[in-house]
Amino acid sequence: MTNLTSLLVANRGEIAVRIFRTARDLGLATVAVHSDPDADALHVRAADAAVRLPGAAPADTYLRGDLVIKAALAAGADAVHPGYGFLSENADFARQVQDSGLTWIGPPPEAIEAMASKTRAKELMRAAGVPLLDPVDPAAATPADLPLLLKAAAGGGGRGMRVVRDLDALEEALHAASAEAASAFGDGEVFAEPYVERGRHVEVQILADAHGTVWALGTRDCSLQRRHQKVIEEAPAPGLPDTLRERLHRAAVAAARAVSYRGAGTVEFLVTADGRPYFLEMNTRLQVEHPVTEAVFGLDLVALQLRVAEGEALPPEPPEPTGHAVEARLYAEDPAQDWRPQTGVLHTLDIPGRVRVDTGFTDGDTVGIHYDPMLAKVVAHAPTRAEAVRALAHALAGARIHGLTTNRALLVGSLRHPEFTAAQLDTGFYDRHLAALTEPAKDAGTAALAAALAEAAPAPGAPLAARLGGWRNLRSQPHTRRYATAGTEYEVQYHPVDHPGVRVLAVERHLVTLEVDGIRRVFHVKRNSNNTEVYVDSPLGAHTLTPVPRFPDPEDRTEPGSLLAPMPGTVVRVAEGLAPGSPVTAGQPLLWLEAMKMEHRILAPATGTLTALHAATGQQVEYGALLAVVQEEPQS
Repeated sequence: MTNLTSLLVANRGEIAVRIFRTARDLGLATVAVHSDPDADALHVRAADAAVRLPGAAPADTYLRGDLVIKAALAAGADAVHPGYGFLSENADFARQVQDSGLTWIGPPPEAIEAMASKTRAKELMRAAGVPLLDPVDPAAATPADLPLLLKAAAGGGGRGMRVVRDLDALEEALHAASAEAASAFGDGEVFAEPYVERGRHVEVQILADAHGTVWALGTRDCSLQRRHQKVIEEAPAPGLPDTLRERLHRAAVAAARAVSYRGAGTVEFLVTADGRPYFLEMNTRLQVEHPVTEAVFGLDLVALQLRVAEGEALPPEPPEPTGHAVEARLYAEDPAQDWRPQTGVLHTLDIPGRVRVDTGFTDGDTVGIHYDPMLAKVVAHAPTRAEAVRALAHALAGARIHGLTTNRALLVGSLRHPEFTAAQLDTGFYDRHLAALTEPAKDAGTAALAAALAEAAPAPGAPLAARLGGWRNLRSQPHTRRYATAGTEYEVQYHPVDHPGVRVLAVERHLVTLEVDGIRRVFHVKRNSNNTEVYVDSPLGAHTLTPVPRFPDPEDRTEPGSLLAPMPGTVVRVAEGLAPGSPVTAGQPLLWLEAMKMEHRILAPATGTLTALHAATGQQVEYGALLAVVQEEPQS
């Protein structure tokens, strides 16, 4: 038995904060590590002590195992928890932690190593009798093998994955997947297997001790994904026959025993439309979606990880599950713009309701360019699936999130979509429904009216008519304000106490009550500190409005055909042979920009000639930086 006293978390953000919470409950001292951009991050503020990792990029900071171990020893920690991502599935790091005399909160390095390569893991699973998809040799692939899924052998989280539906696109997809895998994991090995259309992503949480006990803690469904990364997860996976559920449990336990597993882990499966399960991979760490399992089983998986690491034995059987839990990942990203990540100041993050919120941010924090754009995980638990889904959607719909574009509206729409509420789940959900789920929010005009009224409101206590007055040389003329949102400009005109179709019931600086078509609505209005954006939240939806100046700056112009960086990031690739004077076609990829762990293609806006190229591989660019210029060819 080992008696731990102090824990260093080799991670950042919400998972570090979440682990610290349990560590405090168990009486452990806590140590954070941080990069320079994270010097004032929430996980640093939540720890008893913190150690700087000089630099900004993950490769210089959170991925430097030697610096992390040095920090643990310097701060007097006697254990290291890796969280997820970064070094969590790095067998060499786990060994170095143990060789330094520290306790590793994770599985044996040999188990991590066995599962680190997906190709090697599949060989082990085949020997253990776990069902598998047969691999496909890309060099010998035929049309009958399509569609194919290319996957990084050493990776996860959607990095290095591509779906190929045309053999002519296979070579380019292999090159792109390998390059992305090498960049993300230091290993460019890629393999191919059949891509199952409308399959379900179902996984089993396992927990094992050093005394031979292995728990299968139910199933989770993680089918709603974007870019092969999970968006909404739930436990238990709905609609599975008991025979299939038991088969998944047995396969997961067999996988754990095949590598003498210890601690928390997850065995992931692809379940076909006709109910056949196939092993995908084993994640030798805590999963992002572990809270839904915790809610259903009434367990603290981090506490159990720590106790197993101290040498405690698990009871022979886990507790019985109760109810249903659903988790949504709230991202700072724009789903309507190819899931483009967002950076900047998070002015407000307020999620009401009886839900669990795991986050690494508070009001006023900055979301930077170097890390994953997830803001929070929001979890609802209820006696039934319908109640849990409804509670989560209601909490997200009522949330106030100001300063950054997020996927909040997409999450609410997904949770309320007829397919999801009917548990008709598969990984192609967003392929079918993304366009409808990302339509601009309605009633922006009413939100703009509320913003204009709030702007006009002076001190409390004045008569309503006077408070909406403002000076005019012609009282017959309406007051006018203009706002822009989602590419549309709204001009709001109103008289002091009258507006077509609307009755003004009450106006305060931050609260406007309107009767719209006979229905009373309350609008919460907030401006950011420099008055460049107005945030309006109501039961009709959330809107971010940009006040439009009456006289736009005539110098605010961009040369036609200019390609601007859609976010800060690093140019990881330039199309082969691309140079000024090169002919390009509309939609042709010209540049690849990496930001916040995701790769984004910069496409030619039109067919024509590249007249300027200002980007080079390895170059870091700021938001709005001019990357290239394409001169459109004249229409014949």
